[in-house]
Amino acid sequence: MTNKEKYNKLQAVFDELYKDAECSLDFRSPFRLLVAVQLSAQCTDARVNLVTPSLFKKFPTVESFAEADLPELEDAIRSTGFFRNKAKNLKGCAQMLLEKHGGEVPDTMDALLKLPGVGRKTANLILGDVFGKGGVVVDTHAGRIARRMGFTKNTDPEKVEYDLAKIIPLENQTRFCHQLVHHGRALCTARNPKCAECPAVGFCQFTKS
Repeated sequence: MTNKEKYNKLQAVFDELYKDAECSLDFRSPFRLLVAVQLSAQCTDARVNLVTPSLFKKFPTVESFAEADLPELEDAIRSTGFFRNKAKNLKGCAQMLLEKHGGEVPDTMDALLKLPGVGRKTANLILGDVFGKGGVVVDTHAGRIARRMGFTKNTDPEKVEYDLAKIIPLENQTRFCHQLVHHGRALCTARNPKCAECPAVGFCQFTKS
């Protein structure tokens, strides 16, 4: 079975199990998603969703983030971890958006990657969920499942992204990556995966290793 054939089978499984899968971060604007994704580094989406309501009440606009008192911003995001570096990046990101993009989140990979704190994972999520351009978002769940399914042998997220991009149609990339997250949380967990309950077990390499 080729990887594309295997992907088609897995997509069919996911469309049954996780047909409503979407981004688990709460957001109302492109900038708020950009902030939330940066906060989610080494932090759970659930924790970020607890922090962002009060954060955006205190800093409601791009301008307020750009002008924020750094210790005050740090304190507002402290519980997400690595708060000093995240606060520095968020402030710098807001400043660059104002200086280079009129306060708007750009819609190209090159422009997004120039923003402080933004890597390919964040950029692909923005491109897919905000602008509908597709993008392979490789988090720990996506990387783990991609290796278990035999879609890649790589551990570097960027290399995993490129391997998956070869087999997932552009129009399905955003949805499929959200489905990978749901599957990684529900069944294909890092430890003690529930293989006996998984409808994809028949074409997964993990159980054969």
